[in-house]
Amino acid sequence: MIRIASAQLWVHDQNEALEFWTKKVGLEVRSDVTMAEMGDFRWLTVGPPGQEDVSIVLMAVPGPPMIDAGTQDEIRNLTAKGFAGTVFLTTDDCQASYEELVSRGVEFTETPEQRPYGIDAGFRDPSGNSIRLTQLAPDLANA
Repeated sequence: MIRIASAQLWVHDQNEALEFWTKKVGLEVRSDVTMAEMGDFRWLTVGPPGQEDVSIVLMAVPGPPMIDAGTQDEIRNLTAKGFAGTVFLTTDDCQASYEELVSRGVEFTETPEQRPYGIDAGFRDPSGNSIRLTQLAPDLANA
């Protein structure tokens, strides 16, 4: 069986991303390893408490020699605009989760609204990645 273990978000600053995802969103650190033999490459992952088999890789945008400076700039620009990736988070109570995250300093781009699939809200991380917070409609949540 194939299973999803991790998804990746490009981040402009791993320390800032770590602070945001742990302190404001409430995820926990899964891995934080720096590999000197790979030019101090940092493998940084976070995930929701209680959902141990899934994590988000907070990947620094690499530069030369891995990718050229032009491509690096393109990735940074697309990330900042919210078009380099999206994370979809689900919750049992979108309004309560929204209020909790706002109290921790998360700035939402869209407040909770009723949609055909449930209640949905949106925010961005410090790098610009688009994050959706959704309370699925009962018929979808149990599917």
